Amino acid sequence: MVCDRNCGLIAGAVIGAVLAVFGGILMPVGDLLIEKTIKKEVVLEEGTIAFKNWVKTGTEVYRQIWIFDVQNPEEVAVNSSKIKVKQRGPYTYRVRYLAKEIIKQDSETHTVSFNQHKGAIFEPSLSIGTENDTFTVLNLAVAYNNTADGVYKVFTGKDNISKVAIIDTYKGKKTFSYWPSYCDMINGTDAASFPPFIEKTRVLQFFSSDICRSMYAVFGSEINLKGIPVYRFILPSMVFASPLQNPDNHCFCTEKTISKNCTLYGVLDIGKCKGGKPVYISLPHFLHASPEIAKTIEGLNPNEEEHSTYLDVEPITGFTLRAAKRLQINMLVKPAKNIEALKNLKQNYIVPILWINETGTIGNKKAEMFRHQVTEKINLLGLVEMISLSVGVVMFITFIISYCTCRSKKVK
Repeated sequence: MVCDRNCGLIAGAVIGAVLAVFGGILMPVGDLLIEKTIKKEVVLEEGTIAFKNWVKTGTEVYRQIWIFDVQNPEEVAVNSSKIKVKQRGPYTYRVRYLAKEIIKQDSETHTVSFNQHKGAIFEPSLSIGTENDTFTVLNLAVAYNNTADGVYKVFTGKDNISKVAIIDTYKGKKTFSYWPSYCDMINGTDAASFPPFIEKTRVLQFFSSDICRSMYAVFGSEINLKGIPVYRFILPSMVFASPLQNPDNHCFCTEKTISKNCTLYGVLDIGKCKGGKPVYISLPHFLHASPEIAKTIEGLNPNEEEHSTYLDVEPITGFTLRAAKRLQINMLVKPAKNIEALKNLKQNYIVPILWINETGTIGNKKAEMFRHQVTEKINLLGLVEMISLSVGVVMFITFIISYCTCRSKKVK
């Protein structure tokens, strides 16, 4: 009986040890299996999950536009007063991103070239106002141009997964020809996806053709999006900071007068890429901008929650599952003696015209598919690993202690 009991305890300890070892081995092996599968499926080539969703996303994207209606144009023209604006909107459009027009797939350079066509349909039920509303504003056609985007050439990641979706050229060029030095470079992806296995310390670089420059986002927080754990990356204030705050921005300051010798922050002069028109870009309501810029405007209420830009990225695949791009279009107005409406102005104004909130979120059907194909499998593997390791360790310790106790009683 004693032998049977001791043998049973030893057998239990052995089984526990085997389970613990299995759980320990499964961790690196499981991680390698996940890594191998992800590396295969995120490559931008026909037959992969990434390619299918990349060619036609199927994500519903909405563009909300708020117009800044000037309330006192005559007073400003006569007395150079503060400009009083009233935000009107949103005017909501459903953006239809059509299937990418694949122009060329190059197996030698591991790149794919494409055009991105899109259209917009006004959504009255999601809008406050109609397209026939009237405003007192500057020329909107100058400020916003909604045309087809491309040609892009991006890396497929076939030879190097760390380059997947990164832009090689835009319209056949690696630079814009608008900015001096490295500010002119086209960096990162188009923000729809990033190379996989994202760490919180990574800086996500992406290119925005709307404002003719590359930007970046940094980790902000962990979010649960429709049952999928994602990392929220936010556009930091340092992106539009002055060279005094962020020396890396020195080449984005291309004029000295309006920028007060490059000391103003929170706005970017993009006139060179808008045909020489005096267009400035900023975050909505001059969020994170110099107080001096907003002091000539009355009626602005900046806040982080409504006016910041962010990307919710699934860290294992690098797919962006939700995004909010929020930018404001402004125009520079200066005194001009030969123009009746401007001849009495005594100061420069950077006048807000409109701000745009373009948001896109993974649909419920695709979220369910993603959970089934990625999240649940990873969670299940992690659960098996932890249960095997934990149960194994507990069994091993329990049976060893029991065996030692029995042995000590026998000796006595």
